[in-house]
Amino acid sequence: MTEKTFGKSGHRLFGLIGYPLGHSFSKKYFGEKFASEGIADASYELFPLENIDLFPQLLRDHPQLRGLNVTIPYKEQVIPFLDALDPAAAKIGAVNVIDIRDGKLTGYNTDAFGFLQSLKNCFNDLKINDLYYIKALVLGTGGASKAVCAMLEQLGISYRKVSRSTKADTISYQDLDETTLAAYKLIVNTTPLGTHPKTEEKPEIPYSALTADHILYDLVYNPPLTSFLLAGKEKGCTLVNGLDMLYLQAEKAWGIWTGRLP
Repeated sequence: MTEKTFGKSGHRLFGLIGYPLGHSFSKKYFGEKFASEGIADASYELFPLENIDLFPQLLRDHPQLRGLNVTIPYKEQVIPFLDALDPAAAKIGAVNVIDIRDGKLTGYNTDAFGFLQSLKNCFNDLKINDLYYIKALVLGTGGASKAVCAMLEQLGISYRKVSRSTKADTISYQDLDETTLAAYKLIVNTTPLGTHPKTEEKPEIPYSALTADHILYDLVYNPPLTSFLLAGKEKGCTLVNGLDMLYLQAEKAWGIWTGRLP
């Protein structure tokens, strides 16, 4: 991908769509990124959309848009509005980055990259080399869950998805017990439960069955220690929040938008 030229075609606008967006660090992150890179003719805004059907109007109202991040609940719902999908995003079935060039919208998934690299960092820190014996529970079945599952498959880690409603490829939260948690040592929360301001919420798993052998990974990054992670901390679990993944996926998005290597 060639580097985009900034400064020759007017102000460039980037942003985030989702709902709600009060928890997001993206505006601050990318604002600082533009400043550190010396890019004065670009800005980043939050666009809370109460309904994905408002997306076309957003594009009409802001013709200077050149890129968007996508967060809950629109990572899957936005796909019909796009002109093309990167092969990885098409395989995953979820989009969290949109590149806009010459009126064409192309969807990408950088969540998968961010999660993969972050999880590898965790395994390296714990000196875990053999992933064959690790099994994972993936809490939630939305767009973020799809990216997580794709990367677990790439690592050769077997997993079960957990949902409030039982489907063919999921188990319910009511099915989780001490025996199940003893077999699944990696638990990944891909739901928004615990996100600011509703920080008291957490997935309904049997926390009493957690041990120091468990790794709790929460994609939520605000607050840094969610109720899910705090419950694991009491049991001595290894804790990973979503901040590392956020930075990694954002750097990947930056590369897509600008053509500059992160």
